[in-house]
Amino acid sequence: MTNVPPAGGAPRRSTTWRDRYEAARARGVPLDPTSEPVDGITAYPTAYAADHLLITRLGSIDDALAALVAAARDFGWTVRLETIDGQPTDVAPALERAERALAEYELPTIYRVGILPDPDPARAQPVPPIDAWRLLQRARARARSDSDSAALEGISLDHVLSIDPVGGKTNPVGGKTNPVGGKTNPVGGKTNPFGVINAPGSESYLVPGSGGRQVVNYIGSDPLRSLPLTAGGRRPVVAIVDTGCGVHPWLPDEIVTRYPQVEGTTTIGIDASVADPEVLGDIAGAYDGVLDDSAGHGTFIAGVVRQVCPEADILSVRVADSQGTVLEGEFMVAVRSLVKWVVLGPDNGGGTVDVINISLGYYHETPEDGLFDRTLNDFLVVARRRGCAIVCSAGNDATDRPAFPAALWGWPDAEFVVDDPDDAAPHIAVGALNPNGTMALFSNMGPWVSTFAPGAAIVSAHPPFDGGTQAGSRDDRYGKRRETIDPDDFTGGFAIWSGTSFAAPYVAGMLARRLAEPLMNGSLTSTDDRVALLQDAESGVIADLALRGPTDAG
Repeated sequence: MTNVPPAGGAPRRSTTWRDRYEAARARGVPLDPTSEPVDGITAYPTAYAADHLLITRLGSIDDALAALVAAARDFGWTVRLETIDGQPTDVAPALERAERALAEYELPTIYRVGILPDPDPARAQPVPPIDAWRLLQRARARARSDSDSAALEGISLDHVLSIDPVGGKTNPVGGKTNPVGGKTNPVGGKTNPFGVINAPGSESYLVPGSGGRQVVNYIGSDPLRSLPLTAGGRRPVVAIVDTGCGVHPWLPDEIVTRYPQVEGTTTIGIDASVADPEVLGDIAGAYDGVLDDSAGHGTFIAGVVRQVCPEADILSVRVADSQGTVLEGEFMVAVRSLVKWVVLGPDNGGGTVDVINISLGYYHETPEDGLFDRTLNDFLVVARRRGCAIVCSAGNDATDRPAFPAALWGWPDAEFVVDDPDDAAPHIAVGALNPNGTMALFSNMGPWVSTFAPGAAIVSAHPPFDGGTQAGSRDDRYGKRRETIDPDDFTGGFAIWSGTSFAAPYVAGMLARRLAEPLMNGSLTSTDDRVALLQDAESGVIADLALRGPTDAG
């Protein structure tokens, strides 16, 4: 049995009050579509970093920076080219590095354009608060009047990706990862542990008993590896780009690679020195013992992959914080490093990945050609052409608005054009099904969603967190501890949870399962063969899932 607290594990580092305030700080601001209007550009809500822009296509960087400087002057601001961590950089070396990166790996370097106050002493008007959206729109307006819109190609907002896009919350729809208004205690102070029998609307999935995160006693068998691994063969590898992967009996070091490094020097994503949301369940905010919204999220996803494809090895890439958020620029740097890992291969300081699972996303404010940056798609296509499938969660907002990166494939009637080549492994967007096969009410939908998979009331691995809420009753007898269920004591190692975040790894695991036998017996060696098999696997998986839902309305 494995429903016992794992022994040992990663060292726990206590957090200071400064750490906790920083962890709780919002990563971005909501976009006001009515701010700085430009004729012909209709904007929609999203979240973004206000103090900088991203720049990814450096062919005309001098013209781009000149356009931004001129626009910034209108507000009493100035700009400077920075590395992704905010350090200033010179234009010439930046261009040289970008050209070298493109030549070597087809992967452009990502830079920030920091926005700084620079008031003109001759102007008496106050300097408005720094706002990347206003700067970008003002630059667009100026460029249109000068007929020079091409100068701004590759400049974009630094969006906030989250496990539930836009709202900054995690799972699902307009709520939190943890049930009942974001608290870990699932009972909301009531004796009835499920609160309501038929809770209305998408928020019902926040309630334990209706799919919200809930302690569960798993009594099934461990995922069992049964296929033989022959000489010259290898196991399928699923990379999980998420909050990391915690300690769990299902997820030992021989199965999960944590904090992978490119060429043995550069950690892909966040390194181990930063407070780990898969080790410390309560990192942000007050010392109240309430588990953070996304603490344990990556471990839960890894557990889904293990159940669907026990033969797979897992590469854990930690990008998101305990609130389930990450800036797009930081995310793209991690994806770029992961793709470089794939390009280099195991003999040159990299490794092998067959499927990348991304249960994160955002909504673009202007997803039309000319206003939509394709750099993330470019990175993913490089991996796809090297035999690595991309599987993304569709999001939990009950909308048909395209979410990214899930919608970065050639779906019918898309408002934008992305590179979706025929000679590449698939890119799959996954919505969620209820246990009875109907579409989960919280799940995003629409022509950009490739398929639907089980994603509501899923049972999987969970880090052994024990939150601050205690059991409602305790009465020790015969030298034994006796109590009611402690609603946020996950030391049993398993939980129930809901979201498209958990539907995506189901599909990722199914793809890996179809690769497992030919990879492990050594018969699947070439990239072209792996791409072809993944394309066939996509068709087979989608056909299988179509048999279980979503059912037609009657």
